[in-house]
Amino acid sequence: MIGNRIQRARKAAGISLRALAEQTGVSHTALNKFEHGTLTPSSAQLIKIGRVLGVRSEYFLRPDRVEVELEEIEYRKHSKTPKKVLDRITANVLDQAERWIELLDLYPVPPIRTFAVPDSIPEEISDYEQLEIVAERVREEWELGENPIPDLIDTLESQGLLVILTEIPPEARFDGLAGNVGEQHVIVVSKDISGDRQRLTLAHELGHRLLAGRLKDTVDEEKACQRFAGAFLLPARAVREHLGDHRRALEWRELYLLKREFGISMAAGLVRAAQAGIIGEDLKKRMFAGLRKHGWHKGEPGEPVKQESSVLFEQLVYRALAEDVIGQSKAAELLNLSASQFQKNRSLTETGTDAAAHQ
Repeated sequence: MIGNRIQRARKAAGISLRALAEQTGVSHTALNKFEHGTLTPSSAQLIKIGRVLGVRSEYFLRPDRVEVELEEIEYRKHSKTPKKVLDRITANVLDQAERWIELLDLYPVPPIRTFAVPDSIPEEISDYEQLEIVAERVREEWELGENPIPDLIDTLESQGLLVILTEIPPEARFDGLAGNVGEQHVIVVSKDISGDRQRLTLAHELGHRLLAGRLKDTVDEEKACQRFAGAFLLPARAVREHLGDHRRALEWRELYLLKREFGISMAAGLVRAAQAGIIGEDLKKRMFAGLRKHGWHKGEPGEPVKQESSVLFEQLVYRALAEDVIGQSKAAELLNLSASQFQKNRSLTETGTDAAAHQ
């Protein structure tokens, strides 16, 4: 158990055994034996290892209460990303997922609802146009109307989908994935990408959850989820209200304003205008050529869309603390904070400190 945790924390930190040996003063041989379970580290050695890897020593002693399983990890098969990078991502996600389950197990009655696919979604989806209807029905079921969704993570978590933000290096070539932790549905998204990419990724992974087992063989799942994501974030009727029913030309500023209001990229807004039948394919192609000419395919003008964040985990930790379900030490461990930093956060002496940044 301790060996697995040392290895997971080391991979999450992106540190080799040799580098860990150099920084802790513990021999490479001993560390290797620790990880393989043939030698047990002393308390002093665990403290040294924890300091270098950025985890509390209690982490290494945490019992394995639930099997953590991540599904939909197709990037492992298709990505050219080095295994070391993928191991680092997976280790960090598993650590956060494990803490989520440990926290939820503290409550006799689950503090969050169980995610359920709306009954109004068709049992079989045979073409991409149906994804517009699916998005409309999900919005209706969740009482979102056709207005912009200001906080997508909060919306998903209110429906029972846990969201884990993790560091995903650009070379990993993916922005997120969907999975299960015990019986809990989870969406993982990079915290290093722009807000519009985060939102599109979150909506795309929601699509995987909603459309599983409903697509005919003629419908590509990735394309279907991307179509759903766009329709969910920017409904067709909302696009028409902002741009009109039919247009032969668009101003860049119009797409920029859509981006600011709905939290999607200008490129995604352009795609939605075409999907809603407002512009034709020729105009869409010309405007995409314009995006590339301006260099906006690499970085769009103006301030980026604000990145999404989650406060649910932290809220539930403090709720458990307030109700005497856990003590201060356990609360700090769950939040992955030092005792001193936890006290500062709790007393609001550092109100700008976000515990989520330490996840």
